[in-house]
Amino acid sequence: MLRLHSHSDLDQVVDTMVDLTRLSHLHRVIVTGGNSLQLCGALRRRGFVLVGTPTMCRPLRGHHAVGLITGEHTLAGIISALDEIGGSLSAHASIAILIGGHESGFGLKIRARLEKMGFRIEAGVRCRQGLVLSAFRPGFGELKAAA
Repeated sequence: MLRLHSHSDLDQVVDTMVDLTRLSHLHRVIVTGGNSLQLCGALRRRGFVLVGTPTMCRPLRGHHAVGLITGEHTLAGIISALDEIGGSLSAHASIAILIGGHESGFGLKIRARLEKMGFRIEAGVRCRQGLVLSAFRPGFGELKAAA
């Protein structure tokens, strides 16, 4: 599990995720991963009240506008976290993932999984804790209905 060693590390990750996902106080957010409770607390202190984890509340299918994944540093951990929140995300959702691992082919495998879920990678920003990758799902509901 990736550890956030100080409040400044956590603040940097939160700032980056909020900026990349264009998170507003009106969005429902689902957070998962090893540091999910820390991230939820930091978001709530900033005024984001519609924040939860899959274990804190029953995830509503397709009701969350933003998904945040933190604290996972293996490919298997990130894939598991994506699977855990994938159904809870809306057709126009955005997602941010803190990536701290460096397995062979790591980025390509995460990209393939995100594309399979209907996401397009938008940006990646380096911070002290690793790389925060953001992706968005442009009208996945319409694509799925057309298929």
